[in-house]
Amino acid sequence: MKPVPQATSLRRAPVQRRSAERLTRILDACADLLDEVGYDNLSTRAVALRAGVPIGSVYRFFGNKRQMADALAQRNLERFTERVTDRLKESGEEGGWRTAMDVVLDEYLAMKRTAPGFSLVDFGNQIPVGARHAEPNHRVADRLTDLLSGYLSREPDDELRRTFLIATETADTLVHLAFRMAPEGDERIIQEMREMLRAYLARVLD
Repeated sequence: MKPVPQATSLRRAPVQRRSAERLTRILDACADLLDEVGYDNLSTRAVALRAGVPIGSVYRFFGNKRQMADALAQRNLERFTERVTDRLKESGEEGGWRTAMDVVLDEYLAMKRTAPGFSLVDFGNQIPVGARHAEPNHRVADRLTDLLSGYLSREPDDELRRTFLIATETADTLVHLAFRMAPEGDERIIQEMREMLRAYLARVLD
């Protein structure tokens, strides 16, 4: 079963397997339609038709399309976390934080290029939601801090959270620039971003 969004983003959290599968179909349909028609032309009715569920099933989980897009963003973050975790398990501790940084960037770029709806919703960056403390890059930085602190044998304190927030904001800006310059991401900009992040993180993590 694929991960579903946190219950806080839903009107009603799925309890039974059938309900969870229906939510997955709704979010999959939302992602596909975002690529096809964009956010402005997205509608809950179109999502219900694509997912093959009654419109009431959509409203059981979401009050509007913005909530649905945020749930998709949260699912993206869950899947991203899973992918990074699996890759780090494969690599072990060889390479330290530099390997971890490359894994994080590689998995993010892979999702940017292949995950339906990701180019618009991302982790929520394109459709901001919630209070300031819940902004998407804060979500990502907090998740990376919790995920990587053990791998790096570092305390997940405020300094490390601030470091990952700065790195996340920098990567976010430059990745979006790279994808504005080329459909699959301008490799020269991506490489410059890697070098900048390595130089910055070396000051804190070495």
